[in-house]
Amino acid sequence: MSAERGDRGRPMRWRSMAVCIVLMGAAGAALASDSRPSANYRWSNVKVGAGGFAPNIIYSRVERGLAYLRTDMGGAYRWDVTRNTWVALQDSMTESNYFGIESIAPDPKNADVVYLAAGMYRRDGAAILRSSNRGDAWEVFPVSFRMGGNEDGRGLGERLAIDPDNTGTLYFGSRHDGLQRSVDRGATWNVVESFPIKGRGAPPRGQPTNAGISFVLFVKQAILVAVADPSDRHLFRSDDAGKTWVAVAGEPRAELLPAKADADESGVVYITYSNKIGPSGVTDGAVYKYDLKSGAWQDITPERGASRAPGGYMGVSVGRQRDRSIVVATMNRWKPGDTVWRSADGGFTWRSLLERSKRDVSASPFLLWGKPESGFGWWMAALAIDPFDSSKVAYATGATVYATSQLSLADRGETIEWRPWVEGIEQTAVLALASPPEGPPLLSGFGDISGFAHDDLAVSPRAQFVSPLFANTNTIDFAGRAPNIVVRSGTTPHRGNANEPKLAYSTDHGFTWTALSTPEAIGDGAIATSADGSTFIAMTPTPSITKDRGKTWLHAEGLPNGARAVADRVEPRTFYAMDFAQSRVFVSTKGRLSFKSQTTKGLPSDVRADQPTWREAAWPLSATPGRARDLWFISQGKLFHSTDGGRTFEPVANSLFVQALSFGKAPAGRTYPALFAIAVDSLSGVRAIYRSDDVGATWMRLNDGRHEYGRRFRCISGDPRVFGRVYVGTDGRGILVGDLN
Repeated sequence: MSAERGDRGRPMRWRSMAVCIVLMGAAGAALASDSRPSANYRWSNVKVGAGGFAPNIIYSRVERGLAYLRTDMGGAYRWDVTRNTWVALQDSMTESNYFGIESIAPDPKNADVVYLAAGMYRRDGAAILRSSNRGDAWEVFPVSFRMGGNEDGRGLGERLAIDPDNTGTLYFGSRHDGLQRSVDRGATWNVVESFPIKGRGAPPRGQPTNAGISFVLFVKQAILVAVADPSDRHLFRSDDAGKTWVAVAGEPRAELLPAKADADESGVVYITYSNKIGPSGVTDGAVYKYDLKSGAWQDITPERGASRAPGGYMGVSVGRQRDRSIVVATMNRWKPGDTVWRSADGGFTWRSLLERSKRDVSASPFLLWGKPESGFGWWMAALAIDPFDSSKVAYATGATVYATSQLSLADRGETIEWRPWVEGIEQTAVLALASPPEGPPLLSGFGDISGFAHDDLAVSPRAQFVSPLFANTNTIDFAGRAPNIVVRSGTTPHRGNANEPKLAYSTDHGFTWTALSTPEAIGDGAIATSADGSTFIAMTPTPSITKDRGKTWLHAEGLPNGARAVADRVEPRTFYAMDFAQSRVFVSTKGRLSFKSQTTKGLPSDVRADQPTWREAAWPLSATPGRARDLWFISQGKLFHSTDGGRTFEPVANSLFVQALSFGKAPAGRTYPALFAIAVDSLSGVRAIYRSDDVGATWMRLNDGRHEYGRRFRCISGDPRVFGRVYVGTDGRGILVGDLN
């Protein structure tokens, strides 16, 4: 769940396979950072609870209660049973691409050892990460083969496997470069030349990815490797430690692609199949079991026949206890909805858990999506039975992780209760933040889960943005002098439906909403409100203004198509817009519906490159809270400040390349708001969070080497009520809140 994007100031990639980089996790020492003075800050998450797609849950087979979770763009987590929380394992890492986890492999003999295959997109570098303390610190070994932890096929796996008889030997099934092997605990890798499928090579950017090898599985004395690229043969077996390989005879029909597999103690392997690599586009599938000893195959698909619902299968897990539990999850069975099937007799009979389940989502109320009851889920690639207790099972959806300890109730036809298993997980893409001077301390816009009014930062909010419910909330604005008036714009859940509203307003600080419809399609345009909340301006192709809450609209005259207006935070009748073509500011005053360009001095002569082309990009023109006619403009990372409504701008000299700017409470003894920025220090190359208490003259870094978060920062908002507090929206680690110690 994450849009691809390139960040200016992105750190250099590690290319050499001989390099070992040690990174400390939450319990480790701070990494080296830039020399700029740093503030003494503590960092935590604003609580929502999960929010994104987790492709798999992996239990340790060595220690009870130890589990790992891999996400597609938010890194890896470890379940800490003593603290009863998930622990993020990569917050000290600076490399953005390492937050897309392709696979996780806990050591089968040593509970302290775990490996990650990390690489979000094939265009960027990937690495194998090794830890000897459960992910508190990592050794990083960059590899030449590319990964796709947030690409199609990310629900397949596990691709990374450890030889249980020689734990220094690892195999990795790559997407594009065949089967890889390491004999030195992941430090160096070489292709297994004897493996018959060599890989197709990474396709050009913009072309569909390859699935490549979908899983590597050690079963008894054999190694099974599955290939999910289109082929006549998909499953291969080695009985001599990878020296020779044979295609397994008797496979299902060739159009079915192997997705995931698990084996019981007797050597029977259970494999799920789909006709596409997912997580979208799957319309057919099956479940088979393969007896390693006899070589026999058996079709154990829970639903068969022409009348069965379209969709495939992906998640699969086998219990390690005597009850012989097997569970499989459907994939893209949209009608009547995805389910988990359970069998207690080797797949001879199955029970669907969808009809036997209820969910208590009080810990994550957004899972209701504005309805009386939450759904069972979708995109259920992750599915795992606790190897120490077969009554416990968990699965992940496109938005959360559910768990229960009542799996055995299915045998008696009783109802199973599921609860979100998400304490500590914040895996979301945050698109917009606003911190008003009254009401809830924070308003947020998310990708995929709409947005929230956060009245308690430590509790998952009950006030999700609904009526209308957006898939993505792209922009949020509140009236500078009447902050109970809030407006937002977004992307509808059904993108092909042009009639669904994409704008909304609230009169109670964002707790309840009313849809706004414009006379012409707004696309992905923003919306702004005047300082007193009486006037809204919507960025339709020709910007439109309403003064009666959307009953009537008139075009704003004088603005070019595609313009975006910014409201003065004090003067109710004043809006500004940047003329990027002419490097000047348009102004509308006295409540008129027309804008006039004014001569603007002090800006670069050409600011056309500063006009954002992506709906989620930070807007370079902003108005200062509490100060009339006070504007800031970001041009190619440099700050320009105006105190006369955009007639003149003065450059603010510093070494930062600013990407997003916000305002917070003024320091003690001063009246001008503190400034906060997502920026790259041009001297050190460090992308970080910065604060200035002297109108931009000097800046200090706020996050340190233990709080890098892959430098995946997307949006920022200072808090006008608490000096020093800043909210940072990330791409994968939710909303961060930084406070002075």
